[in-house]
Amino acid sequence: MNSSPLRYAGLSIAAAVVVLGLKLAAWKVSGSVGLLSDALETLTNVGGALMAFTMLRIALQPPDEAHAYGHGKAEYFSSGFEGMLIFVAAALIAIEAIPRLTDPQPIESPGLGLGIAVLASLINLGVAQLLLKAGRRLHSVSLTADGRHLMTDVWTTVGVLIGLGLVVLSGWLWLDAAIALLVATHVLFEGYKLIREAAHGLMDSAWDADDQAQLNAVLDRFRTEGDVEFHAIRTRRAAALRFADFHVLVPGGWSVQRGHDLIERIEEALAAKLDRLVVSTHLEPAEDPRSYEGRPMHRS
Repeated sequence: MNSSPLRYAGLSIAAAVVVLGLKLAAWKVSGSVGLLSDALETLTNVGGALMAFTMLRIALQPPDEAHAYGHGKAEYFSSGFEGMLIFVAAALIAIEAIPRLTDPQPIESPGLGLGIAVLASLINLGVAQLLLKAGRRLHSVSLTADGRHLMTDVWTTVGVLIGLGLVVLSGWLWLDAAIALLVATHVLFEGYKLIREAAHGLMDSAWDADDQAQLNAVLDRFRTEGDVEFHAIRTRRAAALRFADFHVLVPGGWSVQRGHDLIERIEEALAAKLDRLVVSTHLEPAEDPRSYEGRPMHRS
């Protein structure tokens, strides 16, 4: 498949529509509120896939005069939107399931309903794994969120199928609604995680500990040269890109050319260790006390 993230997002839309049709058919032939809850959760997949496609189109646009740092953060809106859709799905599931606890309904043609649901779940599983792999390879927040959303749908279906099997074996019709409510709880948790991660991305969260360690390991190599120190190191992520900025402290007697050459070597070493990295540096004299002052925080 073409490695463009948009191709994967298009596949996700097509799969979501097909799976939604299959799950609605499974609910229609069985009357199971569990299968209905599964279909309602899949309905959010369609909305999430459309949002992912839209935000990816924006994120892939090159920087322009109004967006000098690019449009990559648009992907976080997709992730947060999918999380909110999952919350909506959980609410719809609860609305359908709670009345059935006290007024359970018989399940018709459970075998056919289960068979259709299994087919839909296998499609979801295949597409979810493809999206997750593509998301990791292409460093796409949107594809990863969409893949995780689909995996939530897969586990939702597994729970519903187990519930239906127990209903058929035991005859306890209320289990159908109880399983649907358990599904809603699981779905809520996954939605919360997606929204939390989107919020962290939009708020310029720092790199994780492993990436920070790699950055410091490179800088430590230059510290061993004796005359070089670093100050005010900051990191952040913006979807697929990583940003780092810091002050480089050197003896004040160095020439501009020598300081420039050092910074070029530092940036080359960082680029070799950390891909998708944008580095900003500020050269300062080590003897000046002002070089060690913290960065000013400007507030209106």
